[in-house]
Amino acid sequence: MSSSTGPTPGLPVRMPRPRQPGRHRRPEPLAAPEGAPALVLAVPGTPSAATRGIAEEIVSIARSELPGLDARIGYVDGDNEEFPSLSAMLAYTADERAARYEQALAAGVEAKEPEGPVAVVVPLLAGPDNALLRQVRQAVMDSRVAAELTDVLGPHPLLAEALHVRLSEAGLARADRARLFTVATAADGIVLASVGGEEAVQAAGITGMLLAARLAVPVMAAALDEEGSIARVAEQLRSSGSHHLALAPYLIGPEIDPALLVAAATEAGCSAAEALGPYPAIGKLALAKYTTALGIAPQQAQGAPVR
Repeated sequence: MSSSTGPTPGLPVRMPRPRQPGRHRRPEPLAAPEGAPALVLAVPGTPSAATRGIAEEIVSIARSELPGLDARIGYVDGDNEEFPSLSAMLAYTADERAARYEQALAAGVEAKEPEGPVAVVVPLLAGPDNALLRQVRQAVMDSRVAAELTDVLGPHPLLAEALHVRLSEAGLARADRARLFTVATAADGIVLASVGGEEAVQAAGITGMLLAARLAVPVMAAALDEEGSIARVAEQLRSSGSHHLALAPYLIGPEIDPALLVAAATEAGCSAAEALGPYPAIGKLALAKYTTALGIAPQQAQGAPVR
């Protein structure tokens, strides 16, 4: 009960909770700055409905993390309206920005003339692949558009998390990090398959060390695009005591023919997990590359335990 002067004495009074100061303060929701460049995801490999599905889901994840984000998809080997090439998408993005400015002026709206890069291009690659990156750079140059090109997504702890999840989904690794139960088919050695030659193998090896720490089993990287590399690494693992091997693709998916993964697993005599695909961390890493390039509230992308 209460009186005209306030709550009855002795009853608790509900007060608004003060906002927490300092590092415990809940961050304000982020949004893309007005007029910010577009994020253009550069998708390698042969365009297909499957690769488009992966790219669209990754872009959707990025948009959900940063409301207002203008995110688009350009295909390195695209050549039509269904699969627009990267250079065509960049040119279209530039034309659209210029048209918006002209329309604003024509309508008598005070508008600032666009400046800075039209887009930030993020290659959809887990690791370095010089041949593919040269294609991306050439496409940016061919577009004659001011665009900034970021580095590839890895190495990063979130990619180790994604690899762990894909292995556990295939029944090739324990889903928990505490190793509290046994999976009969869990691998005791992992071949981390990359593309891009020796540089890509070295970069994959960094993420491989993080994966090895999560699984407590040896992890070695090998090159899918180097003949015999997968089989050699598999033999090294077996000679060091691993008997049940698993192939973990250090790939998003579009950059390679899936048949090559099947052939590599057969060559190594082991089971294989799925490629990383549209795992949520991939979208977050793509966005982190974008925000870091622009210097706008860089994402603190950190790995989380797999439960």
